[in-house]
Amino acid sequence: MVGITSYGAYIPIFRLSRADISKGWGGPPYGGEKAVANFDEDSITMAVAAGRDCIRGMDPKRIDCLYFASTSHPYKEKQAAATIRVAMDMNREISTADFGQSLRCGSSAMASAVDAVMSGSSKNVLVCSADIRLGLPNGPRELDFGDGAAALTIGSEGVIATVDGRYSVSDEILDVWRSDKDTYVRFWEDRFARGKGFNKIVIEAVSAALKQFNMEPKDFSKAIFNGPDSRAALQLAKKLGFDPKSQFQDTLYDIIGNSGAALGPMLLVAALEKARPGDRLIFANYGDGCDVFILTVTPEIEKQRDRLGIKGHLNSKKTLSSYQKYLRWREIIPVEPAPRPPLNTPSAVALWRDRKGGLSLYGSKCKNCGTPQYPTQRICIKCQAKDEYEDYYFGDKKAILHTFSHDNLAPAIDPPVTVAVVNFEGGGRITCDMTDRDVDEVKIGMPVEMTFRKIRYSGSIYNYWWKCMPARQ
Repeated sequence: MVGITSYGAYIPIFRLSRADISKGWGGPPYGGEKAVANFDEDSITMAVAAGRDCIRGMDPKRIDCLYFASTSHPYKEKQAAATIRVAMDMNREISTADFGQSLRCGSSAMASAVDAVMSGSSKNVLVCSADIRLGLPNGPRELDFGDGAAALTIGSEGVIATVDGRYSVSDEILDVWRSDKDTYVRFWEDRFARGKGFNKIVIEAVSAALKQFNMEPKDFSKAIFNGPDSRAALQLAKKLGFDPKSQFQDTLYDIIGNSGAALGPMLLVAALEKARPGDRLIFANYGDGCDVFILTVTPEIEKQRDRLGIKGHLNSKKTLSSYQKYLRWREIIPVEPAPRPPLNTPSAVALWRDRKGGLSLYGSKCKNCGTPQYPTQRICIKCQAKDEYEDYYFGDKKAILHTFSHDNLAPAIDPPVTVAVVNFEGGGRITCDMTDRDVDEVKIGMPVEMTFRKIRYSGSIYNYWWKCMPARQ
């Protein structure tokens, strides 16, 4: 019995009102809001956050295969899954792979994970999907697109939703695309894209799947479709014979937006959060074709209710102060740089040497007196024992803010830079930047947690490290 064994998600804490976007261009007000990743987030950092939520309470060393799906990979030539593996403290001896170039890549990765487990080549596969896409300013896609991530583990033990059937169809159509020379996603005219793309292909795939497995719409508790918008998905569900009131999974468009390759997996996570043992789900994911999954929820689902998932992240949000800040975060408009010398290109050798302490956030713990310390110290700062230490992981430790400083002179995309000194529960201290904070709400003694973020981009290299942020849990 192969299927989903755990789920998780990540939604950035910031929301941008669509009315504010439209107002910035003198247009009519639009309803709803979209999730906006911070300037120091990308598809890798969001995948790490979703993956950590998914394997909460699980030893990451149990994962023996990691797949990452996105249409917004930071690098055109460098594997993102390898970075995610290190940040999540998984073993080196695992298989990693990137999936991309299609809005269907999340379900493609999920299908490959199921095959890997069924074949016996892997026991526990983590599939992360994340996207940050850009629509042209003053256009409908800028209003539509939101940011987010989802993660699922696939295995054969402790299955919370069995994969009972799969059906796929591939299609060649230029409806949504972005070439290697494009910054913004391009779309063909809506009537063609929906009539010959989304509507035609999803109806074809779902109908064929129902026929192949001798099932009808009434057999399902929930139908999960990732349409280009909520209206298109709802209309398609009706055409297929699903009840829009009781069976249709909300697309989350009005509160998150269209999160690209992550949308389908995020909707599946949202459905699993409310699912009960015995529920049957149909999941159809569109993009250059369509993948259809038929799943049955098991009693094991009740053991997975401690994830933040979609619901927990939706309950934790902040309103982005202005549309102009969004434009600055995405570097859509040039702004006057700080009068400082240009940043040096990061050293590939230094990044490689520090990957355990910098990417995995390992410090040391003295074997003589038990004092944790970061970074790793050969000489204990408390008892001065030399070379008497063991590796100690700080990434999952609870912490409080010991002290902080707001630096208004340092060059920053989102000034001021908040430099924080953090004390970990159980011992240990780190100095780092604080992110996702409201400057007026930062207080000594407040609970914080560590989050994997992008530090800077220089010399064509993305430099990742850890920051603290106000606890969302």
